[in-house]
Parts: sequence; structure tokens; C-alpha cells
Amino acid sequence: MDALRIEGGYPLRGTAHVSPAKNAVLPLMAAALLAPGESRLSRVPNLADVRTLSKLLGHLGARIAREGSSLRIDAADPAGREAPYDLVKTMRASVLVLGPLVARFGQARVSLPGGCAIGARPINLHLKGLEAMGAEVRLEHGYVDVRADRLQGARLVLDLVTVTGTENLVMAAALAKGTTVIENAAREPEVVDLIECLNSMGARIQGAGTAFLEIQGVDALRPYDYEPIPDRIEAGTLLVAAALCGGELKVEGARINHLDALVQKLREAGAEVEDDGGRGAWARGRPPARSVDARTSPYPGFPTDMQAQFMALMALGRGLSVVTETIFENRFMHVSELNRMGADIQAEGARAVVRGVRRLSGARVMATDLRASAALVLAGLAAEGTTVVSRVYHLDRGYESLETKLNGVGAKIERIKE
Repeated sequence: MDALRIEGGYPLRGTAHVSPAKNAVLPLMAAALLAPGESRLSRVPNLADVRTLSKLLGHLGARIAREGSSLRIDAADPAGREAPYDLVKTMRASVLVLGPLVARFGQARVSLPGGCAIGARPINLHLKGLEAMGAEVRLEHGYVDVRADRLQGARLVLDLVTVTGTENLVMAAALAKGTTVIENAAREPEVVDLIECLNSMGARIQGAGTAFLEIQGVDALRPYDYEPIPDRIEAGTLLVAAALCGGELKVEGARINHLDALVQKLREAGAEVEDDGGRGAWARGRPPARSVDARTSPYPGFPTDMQAQFMALMALGRGLSVVTETIFENRFMHVSELNRMGADIQAEGARAVVRGVRRLSGARVMATDLRASAALVLAGLAAEGTTVVSRVYHLDRGYESLETKLNGVGAKIERIKE
């Protein structure tokens, strides 16, 4: 099993390039099922989650071919309709095939994803929306079986903001008969990216980037040739790294307008963050940071996927900060690992009280989920001595060669076998 050995204490200087967004690529891959023929997705990051979804699409009968950084998905006539447990259990985003399969073929059988490290994240809103569009939904033996001769347009009011739920229902509605309205839709840039791709395929969707979507169903869609947006979470992780370690870092490809809430908090904490004329962002860190509070919320609020990394910054802050998690009920598992490094963090319920300390000490720590692993890497960069982060397969799910990018700007990280 791989681990990362990190020698802390080095400032970061230079340019790091942001990969395309994992959370945009996965729904775009699923969207290829909506159209007969070959779709092409360019600049696809080499990530474990991408490989998992590629396996699932292949299991369904699509032909997948990787050419350099491009991915070709031929969904001319996939025969499969079932997403099995062995694949869904490793990546919850596998449920994104549900909407496209029902919309195009009238049937899907998808394993219920169950719980995961950061919370239950049920798919009841996906199923409720499909039922409102005329689908028959049955739950049996750990699977959800959804059937519909053809989905019908409907008015869907989502009880909670759900990113994958919005994406699944938008893809389903694109081929439904009539008009579908989705209220309380997710507004994340990755949702907007999916909608822009669907419209390039011939869909008729209005309201991208707002909480109110209107989808005029069409009879058929055509394959796409599309490039996904840069990964705002990877960009945010690199900006936090600069604030934590000091130095001056250019994050090439970052779209700062996708990171407004995080950038505001970094500036409050004393870091300088500037837009590089639309080509990326500059960050200059002056540790120690000032302690500031953060509260996660759906986009455009502070992203839950940046909570753990920001907490690593606050662990070395001047003063006391309170980090509140409102999206997932179990996303503080990195707290105990940061405390092993000398942090002073008390978590109770949805709140974590962070009392900044003068230094962190390198230690052996264990990653518990994707963003927790990134937070531990950042903490290791700022700690005194050597930190070893185990279980970095979590990191590899969502960051493409993060240690290589950080080493390129002055970090000292080595991938080792345990």
C-alpha cells in the first residue's frame, strides 16, 4: 500500500498546474450514455475514480478507449442495464448512470451505494424525482430497479440541495417528453459544466448556475466533444498550501470566480490571493495565519470539500476559530490525525473548535477519506520533521499526481510502499 513521506518546513515557490475537475468529469462520462455514437472527453485526469467509472461503463457495454489525456466513450448500443455492488460500493458517483439509462433505455438496475466515510448521502431525492417523472421504482435485494416507457416532464422541488441528484435528474429530463422544472437545484460549477455539455449535445436547458432549471425534453441527443472545467478543489488545496507554507505560488488554470468563498477566508486569514487575468491565481502566504471562522454550505458558499484543508491552516492560526460542517454528518475524522501532529482541535457534533498552536510535529498519520488525506499532506508540509501519510489511495481518487505538483514548487514529498 502506498504512503507519502513528507519533510516539512519548505516554502512553496513557482507554478503548479490544475488538472480538470474530477467532479465534472464523472457526470460528463455518464452523460455519454445519453447519445448513440462516440463521445470524446479531452484532458481527462488519470484518477482512480475515472478508472472505476470507466469499468462501470464498460460493464454496461460501452466501449472505452484512452488516447493520451483524452477519453473516447462509444455508447452506440450498450446492452447492460445494471450497475453492480462491487463497482458502486467503491465510488458513490456510479449512481450517475441511473438517470441516463432510464432516460434512453427505459430501465436501470443500480446497487444502493450505502454509507461511506463522510456520511450516508442517500439517493432518495434522485428516486423521488424519477417517480414524479413517471418511473416505477422498486427496491429489492440491495438494488433499486427503475423502469419507464418514457419519462414525462414534471415539476421537481428538491427538499435539499443535492449535486448528484441535480445532475441525475437533469440528464433524465433531457430526454423526457415535455418540460421539466427543477427547483432548489444545485448551482456548483460542475453542474453548470454538465448542462453546457448537454446543451452542446442538443439538449434544451435553461437556468444553469441558478436554483431554477427548466428543461425542454428532446427526442434524441448527439455525442459530444468536450473539455471539462479545471478542478476548483485542487486549485483551492494549492492556494491553502501556499497560505500554510509561505512563499509565492501561481496556480495555473484556477478559476478564481469558482472559489470566491474560500478566497475571502484566505484573505481574512492574511494570505494574498489575486486573479492572474483569467489564466489562474497567485497566492502569497505569510504564516502564521490569522484565525477565522468557516461554515460550509452549498455553492456559492464555503465548500465542504475544502473544510479539512482549511482546518489544517487554522491549526497553525493565531487565536481561536470555529469550523462548522453543515453538509455531511461525519466529516471531522481528520481531527484526531491533526491532533496527533500537535494540533489543538475539539470536535463535537457539527462544530470543531480550533485553537491555533505555534508548531505541528511530523508524525505517522492515516488518511480516512479523499479531502482528509489532502489536509494531512498540507499539515505535513508545514510540520517540523517527517510526516508519513498512509492510505493515500484516498488521495489518488481525486488528485492527479499531487505530490509531483507540490515537489515542483519546493515541497519534499516521496511516495513509498508500506
